Amino acid sequence: MGVKGVFLYKCKNKKFVRKDTGRRKCGCPFRLCEKPVHEREGWMVKLIYGIHNYELAKSLVGHPYVGGLTKDEKKIIVDMTKSMVKPKNILLTLKEHNANSCTTIKQIYNARSAYRSSIRGPNTEMQHLMKLLERDQ
Repeated sequence: MGVKGVFLYKCKNKKFVRKDTGRRKCGCPFRLCEKPVHEREGWMVKLIYGIHNYELAKSLVGHPYVGGLTKDEKKIIVDMTKSMVKPKNILLTLKEHNANSCTTIKQIYNARSAYRSSIRGPNTEMQHLMKLLERDQ
């Protein structure tokens, strides 16, 4: 009666299984095993198999971990977006400020979209447009 655990549902119908989840599967045998140490003192990590089946990346451009924008970069993007600067020019400016930056154009587009959404609030784009038209007559 007191069975504890996580039960996962596996879909038997192949039509409903998503294949476009964006995972980066390459069949690498590298494995780590981790478990919490008693009373939340930390984690114990054990190496199961330490060999990869691919070479390390020569460039980290586009990698989600290193490509994140800093607060200063986000501020530059917001300021330049307000000034109607094109995304490619924003990217060039960020690269001039930091030559080691791994930021991509996609991250610029995402930051601009997030900024516009924050201005709009819970309204849709059309509702926001109507509100601005009423305000400015």
